[in-house]
Amino acid sequence: MAVGDYHLPYTSTPFEGPEKSLEIWFAPSPAHVPDAHAPKNGRIGLRNVPKQVWEDMLDIVKCKVLSVVEGEETDAYLLSESSLFVFPHRIILKTCGTTLNLLGLPRILEIAHKFASLPSVYRCFYSRKSFMFPERQLGPHREWKDEVSFLDAIFPNGAAYTVGKVNGDHWLLYLTTPGQSGASGETAPSSPNSFSLSPLQSENGEENETNQTPQNVESDTPPTQDYTIEILMSNLSHKARESFFLAPPVQDAPPVSPLLIGRNLSSTIGISDLFPPHLTTLDAYAFDPCGYSSNALLKRGDGIEDGHGGEGYYTIHVTPEEGWSYASFECNVPLSTSPSSSIENIPDLHTLIRRVVDIFQPGRLSLTLFISNANNNAEEDEDETALEAAQRTFKSALTAQCPVSCSSGDSVTGDRSGENDRLLYKRTDKINYQFGGYNLAFASFEFR
Repeated sequence: MAVGDYHLPYTSTPFEGPEKSLEIWFAPSPAHVPDAHAPKNGRIGLRNVPKQVWEDMLDIVKCKVLSVVEGEETDAYLLSESSLFVFPHRIILKTCGTTLNLLGLPRILEIAHKFASLPSVYRCFYSRKSFMFPERQLGPHREWKDEVSFLDAIFPNGAAYTVGKVNGDHWLLYLTTPGQSGASGETAPSSPNSFSLSPLQSENGEENETNQTPQNVESDTPPTQDYTIEILMSNLSHKARESFFLAPPVQDAPPVSPLLIGRNLSSTIGISDLFPPHLTTLDAYAFDPCGYSSNALLKRGDGIEDGHGGEGYYTIHVTPEEGWSYASFECNVPLSTSPSSSIENIPDLHTLIRRVVDIFQPGRLSLTLFISNANNNAEEDEDETALEAAQRTFKSALTAQCPVSCSSGDSVTGDRSGENDRLLYKRTDKINYQFGGYNLAFASFEFR
């Protein structure tokens, strides 16, 4: 029996879909980590930390590893509550529900010091959308002021911001800026030893000690350019939600792996085609009775706006229950605001937004584009900054009946609506923000 043939089940308690996202940079780029010129099995920096060490840290956060994809430059951990990405020089921990994301921070600092000879933090970012059920959160996550206080106790130079309507959908951001604490340009956090943590052990059971001295890095080595697009969606349509509920099991049928179900679902509804499949390594998981998560590693080749190769990622998480339905999409591959010339290339920003929104059909959504100054210095047109180009693209992708980039292959496979039947939105908020070294474009939209 197809899922659409029966009443979608409900869980007994609400689930908090919006994620808490913690991103810590221990160096400006992979070239700045101590062992950059002495890789072990092709891995440097934080990628040499054993999996078990990360799993022990995640026990503090209250989530588990479901699957791991090891790329050329990145390790992508699919978690019971969202995702963990490990790069040589930074880590991204993204967790939903009532997980204790920030409680993992002291252990992460200790891990970086002991296993990668990275004793200080170059930058730290913590962000989240406003919670649906803030009263259900635990620890420092009960209120934004408590989260800020927790971070302030570790970082001496942090700044907290609220972007958007305080009495509506808004985005919360805490960040530190390099160069405010010492000549090295690094943020010296309070000692993790001030928190109650057991000593870290190496793989052979002994306390791990590192004696590496950071390599001298050429002063002209540029920092890694940073670009992150988030699409945060709520009030998903019934048609979109029903795909993420498992059908009742067939009697006497052998069990099917949730990873296999996740991959098949990704293909059926078009997630597998958000980016060219030949550039994508997708890891997906379908939860029982409902829910979905995926990580993808992307080869950054032809079609990338900044012309750089390498490896990027995207991650998707879905909570489909009516009353608190939510889906999030995040990607760090720079996307052009000009139409893409070929469906074989990385999509342009307009095309990607439409593909994501056509899959999830939200009643409300907010978009954030967070870019380092290195990305934002270039102007798309003579009198248009990158932020304004992004805002223009947000609006045209969501409010126009037939976008100018229709010809660039902006539909996805699966049973999707035709272009003339697309959901159209009205913009309810538009904010551009300038931070130290970073700029932000934020916009929110509602179904017309």
